[in-house]
Amino acid sequence: MPLTHIKDMQNHCGEHRRMPVAIRGRQLPNMVNLHFPPRRPISLASALRRCGALLSLGLAVAGAHAQPAAPDAARQRELVRMVRQDCGSCHGLYLTGGLGPALTREALAEKPLDSMAATIYGGRPGTPMAPWKAMLSEADALWIAQQLMAGFPEPHKDSR
Repeated sequence: MPLTHIKDMQNHCGEHRRMPVAIRGRQLPNMVNLHFPPRRPISLASALRRCGALLSLGLAVAGAHAQPAAPDAARQRELVRMVRQDCGSCHGLYLTGGLGPALTREALAEKPLDSMAATIYGGRPGTPMAPWKAMLSEADALWIAQQLMAGFPEPHKDSR
């Protein structure tokens, strides 16, 4: 009997008022799920097609998030100067620590590269580490993180 009115549905999902709590010695009938139709089993070929589609989608997403191109030589010089001047004001002139932690190769050895680039680009809320996304691209932030992991270039002496 289909349920057509709210009064008919009053006890539909709960315990029926007239049904005894336990029927001794009898198997209670199974409830029929009226909310969702029964699912058809899928074939192995269909499952493999779905897995293949998910795998190719995952590869496409990974390709879309591939490493951006490194900045050109002029931009790299600007970034080195920025790190020495701006980052050095908190992390120390030689990046050995200060208000912020040390940014030496040894101090960063266990840190994930992507996490470092994200910290440079987006900052760390609740800490003095400000986001640099107004002055840097994501490629710039990644290049800086790579240089820090490799041991940032030594400062050049002015020939004045």
